[in-house]
Amino acid sequence: MAFEYAIALTGGIATGKSTVASLLGLNGLRIIDADTIAHRILDENSSWVAEHFGTEFISNGSKVNRPLLGKKIFADPEAKKELEDFLHPKIRAAIEEQSEKQDRLKYPYLIDIPLFFETLSYPIKNSVVVYTPKTLQLERFMKRNGFSEEESLRRIESQMDIEEKKNRATWVIDNSSNLKHLQRECEQFVDTIKLLYPAPKV
Repeated sequence: MAFEYAIALTGGIATGKSTVASLLGLNGLRIIDADTIAHRILDENSSWVAEHFGTEFISNGSKVNRPLLGKKIFADPEAKKELEDFLHPKIRAAIEEQSEKQDRLKYPYLIDIPLFFETLSYPIKNSVVVYTPKTLQLERFMKRNGFSEEESLRRIESQMDIEEKKNRATWVIDNSSNLKHLQRECEQFVDTIKLLYPAPKV
């Protein structure tokens, strides 16, 4: 049975979810990364992307140019929906397959799902949100990606507001300070999971 022991790891653009996933992995939690799966499936279907959006979105013969495609779909809601309708069922099937393997260990593991609350595609009871206030989220995104404030806000506002995600979460990992603070937050979360569940059966 898939998703029985899963905890959804989510947040917003530039809230630091990838860093948190790495820190939680270093602290012994197992993680399924939906983004990694999505990137693989996108490249596997590069011919579909070329057919529906144009060959200019394909680099090196078979790799999808994700930044270029991202600019198009975030500016075109119909294109965004077309891409998501094509990709999401394939991504979900791949995640479900990995989830079934993890569930056999009968111990919590994380599934890194950026749009967990937006799509409601996964029957996962518990979630942990990586939280950063929106002003800091915008600042970090602009610095990381080099986008204008207008483009950055468009990307951020394409997702559910981070305050709403925080309110819906089972647990919150606060990433509004420095790396040392974030490491402590992650360690406390891992300690919480260890207290709630017995040691995994290996």
